[in-house]
Amino acid sequence: MHSTLLRSSPTKHPFVSEHNGPLQPLSLRDMEAKQHQIKSLKSYPETGGRSLAAAAGVDSGGGGGYRAGSAETEMEAKIQKAIDFKAEGHRCYKEKKFREAIGKYHRALLQLKGVHVVDGTTGSEVNLLNQAAAKLTEEQRRAVESTEIECYDSLTACLLQSELVNYERVKEYCLKVLSHQRDHFKAMYRAGIAFYHLGDYECALRYLRDAKNREPTDTNVLRYIQLTEMKMSKSGQREREGNKETEG
Repeated sequence: MHSTLLRSSPTKHPFVSEHNGPLQPLSLRDMEAKQHQIKSLKSYPETGGRSLAAAAGVDSGGGGGYRAGSAETEMEAKIQKAIDFKAEGHRCYKEKKFREAIGKYHRALLQLKGVHVVDGTTGSEVNLLNQAAAKLTEEQRRAVESTEIECYDSLTACLLQSELVNYERVKEYCLKVLSHQRDHFKAMYRAGIAFYHLGDYECALRYLRDAKNREPTDTNVLRYIQLTEMKMSKSGQREREGNKETEG
């Protein structure tokens, strides 16, 4: 009877008082064991990149503890959304819904603003996820870069279909494409068109000649080179005539 009562009596835990009695101190062995348990969490890969506090089950803040992996998940989701918006833009473009297509491409680019990393691998945008020190994988980097190029290239195509073309914006987007891909034929050709209509014939001729080097027989490029040279010739002639009048 007495031995049964002993076995069923509740076990006292360290630092827990019973009936407001004094706290039971930890032994040296217990303290070392507890310290070893927390330190060993640093070396366990199955913590999944969590902070030491989160791995130990400590709530860091008001939520359920921050996971570094959530940043990578969010980054992946942003890239996928951008790709989806780009695809929707392509569909609208094929249906000649250029205004809607422009909106889709802009939304795709807006998603990509959150995934640029401080190391500059994908541009100069602000890294919205730098608190997680997340790095793009090579596959993600390629997806981001190709999506950006396609969106800016498609935006210029849409703008050139407008009744009143914003050539300043066309120029801006073409230069963004060329900053990623210097030998992009359409971007060189469209940049030449934009500079031509903006009255900067020297820049226009430079980009058009670069485009001609890529596609020597393209009739549109050759026509714009001819138009640009004619403008430069007339501009030079007027300048010479103006100088003569001033001297006279």
